Amino acid sequence: MEIVVKRLWPKEKYTIGRMFIDGVMFCNTLEDPDRGLNQSMPLAEIKAQKIYGDTAIPKGRYKVGITYWSKHKMNVPVLYDVPGYSGILIHNGATQKDTLGCILVGENKEKGKLLNGKKYMVDLTQKVNKCRLRDEAVWITIE
Repeated sequence: MEIVVKRLWPKEKYTIGRMFIDGVMFCNTLEDPDRGLNQSMPLAEIKAQKIYGDTAIPKGRYKVGITYWSKHKMNVPVLYDVPGYSGILIHNGATQKDTLGCILVGENKEKGKLLNGKKYMVDLTQKVNKCRLRDEAVWITIE
Protein backbone atom coordinates (compact mmCIF):
# COMPACT_ATOMS: atom_id res chain seq x y z
CA MET A 1 0.00 0.00 0.00
CA GLU A 2 1.27 3.46 -0.88
CA ILE A 3 0.25 6.43 1.25
CA VAL A 4 1.09 9.94 0.06
CA VAL A 5 0.79 13.10 2.13
CA LYS A 6 0.80 16.26 0.05
CA ARG A 7 1.54 19.33 2.14
CA LEU A 8 -0.62 21.91 0.43
CA TRP A 9 -1.33 24.78 2.81
CA PRO A 10 1.68 25.76 4.94
CA LYS A 11 0.97 28.27 7.67
CA GLU A 12 3.20 29.84 10.31
CA LYS A 13 2.06 27.48 13.11
CA TYR A 14 0.90 24.36 11.21
CA THR A 15 0.68 22.65 7.83
CA ILE A 16 -2.54 21.31 6.27
CA GLY A 17 -2.36 18.65 3.59
CA ARG A 18 -4.16 15.77 1.98
CA MET A 19 -3.55 12.06 2.42
CA PHE A 20 -3.97 9.69 -0.50
CA ILE A 21 -4.04 5.89 -0.31
CA ASP A 22 -3.08 4.13 -3.53
CA GLY A 23 -3.87 7.34 -5.42
CA VAL A 24 -7.31 7.94 -3.85
CA MET A 25 -7.97 10.90 -1.55
CA PHE A 26 -8.45 9.55 1.99
CA CYS A 27 -8.54 12.58 4.32
CA ASN A 28 -6.84 15.80 5.35
CA THR A 29 -3.71 15.97 7.46
CA LEU A 30 -2.37 18.46 9.98
CA GLU A 31 1.31 18.66 10.89
CA ASP A 32 3.73 21.01 12.56
CA PRO A 33 5.21 23.78 10.37
CA ASP A 34 7.22 22.56 7.37
CA ARG A 35 10.73 23.96 7.81
CA GLY A 36 12.05 22.57 4.52
CA LEU A 37 13.62 19.41 5.93
CA ASN A 38 14.26 16.53 3.55
CA GLN A 39 15.13 12.89 4.23
CA SER A 40 18.32 13.18 2.14
CA MET A 41 19.77 16.01 4.27
CA PRO A 42 22.62 15.18 6.66
CA LEU A 43 21.33 14.26 10.11
CA ALA A 44 23.31 17.10 11.70
CA GLU A 45 21.55 19.61 9.43
CA ILE A 46 18.12 18.17 10.25
CA LYS A 47 18.85 18.38 13.97
CA ALA A 48 20.15 21.95 13.62
CA GLN A 49 16.97 23.15 11.86
CA LYS A 50 14.45 21.12 13.86
CA ILE A 51 12.56 22.83 16.66
CA TYR A 52 11.35 20.12 19.04
CA GLY A 53 7.56 19.80 18.99
CA ASP A 54 7.28 22.49 16.32
CA THR A 55 8.72 21.03 13.11
CA ALA A 56 7.13 18.63 10.61
CA ILE A 57 9.12 15.53 9.76
CA PRO A 58 11.45 15.64 6.74
CA LYS A 59 9.91 15.09 3.32
CA GLY A 60 10.72 11.61 2.06
CA ARG A 61 9.55 7.99 1.93
CA TYR A 62 9.17 5.89 5.06
CA LYS A 63 8.07 2.38 5.92
CA VAL A 64 4.85 2.19 7.96
CA GLY A 65 3.98 -0.35 10.64
CA ILE A 66 1.68 -0.61 13.63
CA THR A 67 2.53 0.18 17.24
CA TYR A 68 0.64 0.33 20.51
CA TRP A 69 -0.14 3.91 21.54
CA SER A 70 -0.21 3.77 25.33
CA LYS A 71 -1.71 7.28 25.64
CA HIS A 72 -4.99 6.03 24.14
CA LYS A 73 -4.51 2.28 24.67
CA MET A 74 -4.85 1.37 21.00
CA ASN A 75 -2.82 0.41 17.94
CA VAL A 76 -1.93 3.13 15.42
CA PRO A 77 0.32 3.47 12.36
CA VAL A 78 3.97 4.33 13.05
CA LEU A 79 6.70 5.61 10.67
CA TYR A 80 10.12 3.94 10.79
CA ASP A 81 13.57 5.48 10.38
CA VAL A 82 12.59 9.14 10.24
CA PRO A 83 15.95 10.96 10.50
CA GLY A 84 16.18 13.10 13.63
CA TYR A 85 12.80 11.93 14.96
CA SER A 86 11.39 9.00 16.91
CA GLY A 87 7.89 7.78 17.74
CA ILE A 88 6.23 9.39 14.72
CA LEU A 89 2.62 8.20 14.65
CA ILE A 90 -0.39 8.80 12.44
CA HIS A 91 -3.27 9.57 14.77
CA ASN A 92 -6.23 11.79 15.51
CA GLY A 93 -6.06 15.24 17.04
CA ALA A 94 -7.60 18.64 16.51
CA THR A 95 -4.81 21.22 16.31
CA GLN A 96 -1.05 21.66 16.00
CA LYS A 97 -0.82 21.30 19.78
CA ASP A 98 -1.71 17.61 19.30
CA THR A 99 1.02 16.80 16.78
CA LEU A 100 4.46 16.77 18.46
CA GLY A 101 5.89 15.80 15.07
CA CYS A 102 3.16 13.25 14.30
CA ILE A 103 0.75 13.34 11.37
CA LEU A 104 -2.85 14.03 12.36
CA VAL A 105 -5.72 12.77 10.20
CA GLY A 106 -9.29 14.07 9.85
CA GLU A 107 -11.43 16.57 7.99
CA ASN A 108 -10.24 20.18 7.62
CA LYS A 109 -13.57 21.96 7.92
CA GLU A 110 -12.36 24.67 10.32
CA LYS A 111 -9.30 26.85 9.83
CA GLY A 112 -6.31 25.26 11.53
CA LYS A 113 -8.26 22.26 12.83
CA LEU A 114 -9.18 18.71 11.97
CA LEU A 115 -12.49 17.08 12.82
CA ASN A 116 -13.61 13.42 12.95
CA GLY A 117 -10.02 12.23 13.26
CA LYS A 118 -10.71 9.08 15.25
CA LYS A 119 -12.77 7.63 12.40
CA TYR A 120 -9.91 8.14 9.92
CA MET A 121 -7.27 6.90 12.35
CA VAL A 122 -9.19 3.68 13.00
CA ASP A 123 -9.86 3.17 9.28
CA LEU A 124 -6.21 3.76 8.37
CA THR A 125 -5.03 1.41 11.13
CA GLN A 126 -7.33 -1.32 9.78
CA LYS A 127 -6.00 -0.82 6.24
CA VAL A 128 -2.39 -1.05 7.42
CA ASN A 129 -3.20 -4.16 9.49
CA LYS A 130 -4.79 -5.88 6.49
CA CYS A 131 -1.64 -5.24 4.47
CA ARG A 132 0.52 -6.64 7.24
CA LEU A 133 -1.59 -9.81 7.38
CA ARG A 134 -0.89 -10.28 3.64
CA ASP A 135 2.83 -9.55 4.15
CA GLU A 136 2.37 -6.49 1.93
CA ALA A 137 4.66 -3.54 2.63
CA VAL A 138 3.13 -0.17 3.52
CA TRP A 139 5.00 3.02 2.61
CA ILE A 140 4.28 6.69 3.13
CA THR A 141 5.73 9.49 1.02
CA ILE A 142 5.65 13.01 2.40
CA GLU A 143 5.69 15.64 -0.37
